[in-house]
Amino acid sequence: QTWHDLLFAHWPIDPLEMRPKVPPEFELDLFGGMAWIGIVPFYMTNVAPRGIPSLPWVSEFPELNVRTYVSMANRPGVYFFSLDAGSALAVRTARVLLNLPYHAASMTVTRDGSAIHYHSLRDAERSAEFSATYEPAGDPFAPPRGSLEYFLTERYCLYHRDHQSAPYRLEIHHPPWALQPARARLVRNGLADVNGLALPSAPPLLHFSKRQDAIAWAPTSVDAERAGSAP
Repeated sequence: QTWHDLLFAHWPIDPLEMRPKVPPEFELDLFGGMAWIGIVPFYMTNVAPRGIPSLPWVSEFPELNVRTYVSMANRPGVYFFSLDAGSALAVRTARVLLNLPYHAASMTVTRDGSAIHYHSLRDAERSAEFSATYEPAGDPFAPPRGSLEYFLTERYCLYHRDHQSAPYRLEIHHPPWALQPARARLVRNGLADVNGLALPSAPPLLHFSKRQDAIAWAPTSVDAERAGSAP
């Protein structure tokens, strides 16, 4: 899959507020003593199993995720509170195969020069609306290891629970991120509220990335992995 025109909007959150929202088996990953919530809109193409050609009417759609950062066994990853997508097929597939909290949404993405106009309205929950205009505002850079930007973006797996509530890890691989400073006007942003999270009043930390190519593997059971490593 290929991700296009990503906005990373991040806010620091008190870990005591975040902890009840994340399954207890996943350790909160903190930076500067704070948990972080990210809202990330982008557009996907080339979504298909390896070896199968992508098809424009099923392999391309907008996606908008709400996430935080966790780890297990010192493996940092991403935990998703919600993922809205402009493809009903993608939503059904991800829910059935991965038990990920995908939601069908009516979404539009348009471009005006370097500016991206993005709108999402969840079909079954009208308060889950996001509307923003964003664009890059500086030169691309590779986030240095140890920086906040590296912490927020250089993650190569996601964690969630399967249909039996057992934790799993799904590995993802992509080249290092090329980030740019960004500016954004968030007109509507109801995604944190519908996930029971309160954003601080301070403006978000903003980054843009033009494109990222990624591949993913099938999920693996964390419990089975633990059992296999036990003496």
